[in-house]
Amino acid sequence: MTIDTQQAAVLVLENGRVFRGSSFGPAVERIGEVVFNTALAGYQEILSDPSYAGQIVVMTAPQIGNTGINREDMEGAKLHCSGLVVREASPVTSNWRSETSLSEFLSEQTTPGIEGIDTRALTRVLRDEGAMRGAISTDVEDVEGILARVKASPSMEGQDLASTVSCTESYQWHEPKWVPPEFAKNREVVATRFNVVAYDFGVKRSILRDLRSVGCNVTVVGLKTPASEVLARKPHGIFLSNGPGDPAAVASAIDAVRELVASKTPMFGICLGHQILSLALGAKTYKLPFGHHGGNHPVMDLSTRKVEITSQNHGFAVEESSLPDTLRCSHKNLYDDTVEGIEVVDSPVFSVQYHPEASPGPHDASYLFRRFVDRMQSLQ
Repeated sequence: MTIDTQQAAVLVLENGRVFRGSSFGPAVERIGEVVFNTALAGYQEILSDPSYAGQIVVMTAPQIGNTGINREDMEGAKLHCSGLVVREASPVTSNWRSETSLSEFLSEQTTPGIEGIDTRALTRVLRDEGAMRGAISTDVEDVEGILARVKASPSMEGQDLASTVSCTESYQWHEPKWVPPEFAKNREVVATRFNVVAYDFGVKRSILRDLRSVGCNVTVVGLKTPASEVLARKPHGIFLSNGPGDPAAVASAIDAVRELVASKTPMFGICLGHQILSLALGAKTYKLPFGHHGGNHPVMDLSTRKVEITSQNHGFAVEESSLPDTLRCSHKNLYDDTVEGIEVVDSPVFSVQYHPEASPGPHDASYLFRRFVDRMQSLQ
């Protein structure tokens, strides 16, 4: 692709590597941890996932932006990621749901993009050397200055980014999963049977939609909500959401979850929620070299030996050797044998590291929302 020198941009990595390309979206500089995502589609859901706060996302698919942007597929109210890196940003948008182009959307969200670089070479650097800090900038003549700013920025370890994306006030969620307009008026929405309190560590809207679609009346609360306030609502179940950053840094949530587990209330955690639950019960977490980001990760359910193809987005994992006797590993990643799910012994509490709601990705693991409902039903 020919680089437009009038809109030249650079991606500068903390190891000193420089990738030159063209800017699309706003001409601003942003710093973040650079990670690659292997999903072939769903770039809007990926960009708007609050779990990407503080990260620059590299899409390995060669062309991004073909289907544009629409309001319904937003996973958060705004973008929290630091930037987007692609081989080619599609100059054409073609989809009946599209409302704006990717470039226009990034400009609205003040999130920079860079195209025209070799994303295969970049992905190999991240795979071999690990995720690292980097910056997208249009100040292409000051690479040394950019590199100095990158090295001065905080690393992902130790950062409580969940607090920056959590809601400040509780709210109710009523919207079920999206269906095409021609089917919407004839759809039978499952009646709400269970009151669920969902901790917002950076929750994706698709998760809330799935909870509503299986019959949950969902109240979303902020990260620092104490356990006593949650239990005062007398919920049938408690949900722990996904989110960004280092799970060990979210101390208040870890303390609250420890108290909530003791109440024997059914609980379901996803991603960061899975890590927080593990930490609350005495396990340890660690940072993966380059994380799991994509829609093609095979996971085995150890109770059934069934393999699910899953959607994942996380940079930390639970250390299996640290699991106490009160926890058992329920799911394993078949790529690297990492822990992908846990269950609390003799308690209706479980969690998974991956995303059963997908968005984007396969829906092999959507049964987990029904499993959560079954746990609540069993106590009625």
